[in-house]
Amino acid sequence: MFEFGRDLRKLFGEARDSDDLGWLELIGADLLAVEAKALTTDGGRVSCKAPAATWIRASALWREHARRTGVRASLDKAMATAADALKAATQVDDKARAGLAASLTWLTAFDLYGDRSALEEASHAARETQPKRLATLALSAAVHARIRTRQARLSGATADRLDAAALMDAALHALVKHNPAEADELRLDGAALALEAGILQRDARMLDQAGRDLQALVAASDPDARPLTRARALALCGAGLSALAAMAGDAEATATGHALFDAAADQFFPDHSPMDWAAVQIARAVDPETPIEALMQAEALTSGHGTVLGALALDLLIQREIATAAANGDVMALTRIETRVRRRLAERVGTPGAVEWAADQIAMARLMIARAELMGTEPDQAAFVLSEAVEAAVDHGAPVLADRARGLLVGLSVRA
Repeated sequence: MFEFGRDLRKLFGEARDSDDLGWLELIGADLLAVEAKALTTDGGRVSCKAPAATWIRASALWREHARRTGVRASLDKAMATAADALKAATQVDDKARAGLAASLTWLTAFDLYGDRSALEEASHAARETQPKRLATLALSAAVHARIRTRQARLSGATADRLDAAALMDAALHALVKHNPAEADELRLDGAALALEAGILQRDARMLDQAGRDLQALVAASDPDARPLTRARALALCGAGLSALAAMAGDAEATATGHALFDAAADQFFPDHSPMDWAAVQIARAVDPETPIEALMQAEALTSGHGTVLGALALDLLIQREIATAAANGDVMALTRIETRVRRRLAERVGTPGAVEWAADQIAMARLMIARAELMGTEPDQAAFVLSEAVEAAVDHGAPVLADRARGLLVGLSVRA
């Protein structure tokens, strides 16, 4: 939809060299990789007048490519170009921006793969920077706020969430004044924090406020200029409204939430940003009434990268398949699903990530529970398996996956 191919350079002109990288939202993931490669090469040319700035920009493009595709190699390139920028930097602020590029790369790694050590590395890299200019100071404050937000989500403590929200507000104020091109990302993070807190605390007021903030961001995001920002905001709006609808038992609000998810998905094709498109489908698929085909496509797009999003897609897909088999009393279908899960475990190359492992354990527990219900027995090992999955998911930044496992544990306790 937004592929301009060879005419991209002519159409965007000076935009490619500006501080505002919003134009990247108009190009697909493949073309984004081409642009990132070109900048990486340009930074290494003897003729390059500003290698540090060029590599910092290349790092941002590789980071965005990883965010859209889940490809680890792109994160490696983002980290490498940030390191190159740091070596080439001669000015204090260039060094600070290179350090912040590395921090943001670690932060993206945490968001994608849920590794606590990545969040620690992000925090360490951000602390090492010493910016001087106000614009760089504002960017540094935003990076620190984004890190604190994720730390607060991991701790789950209300006080930590409030501290993170206050830091986010202060950073946003500085960013809007001195570095407005980076503000939308911070607004999305702040809204996500408020939504999650509202859902966990069942606080309709907090959800409503987050919804108003997101609506303002949607209104300010031109679908022809910022399709991804608009889609991300719409998806969060849909999640918040769906949560409110569930609290109130409001069928009309639920339908509106689904419409917001549809609007988000309609902003771009799946290959434009596979991870964003998959995230919308996964959010929609929480409702068991939604068609399974889009969920299957989302799982295929996220498979093999070891991402949290991929684990969520796989868990939802297996849940649907098991529910269908159990409803039909089909023990053989359950056996086929189990065989597939075990084969995936056996064929996976290398040591599985904790999030992948947690998803596999939840799948096995679901199979134990379904088979026990059909056979009239007790799923003796399911509670232990789920407890291990909860611990792994919590420790590696996948709270939604942990909540799904806890829900199954609650169901087991009710059975007992």
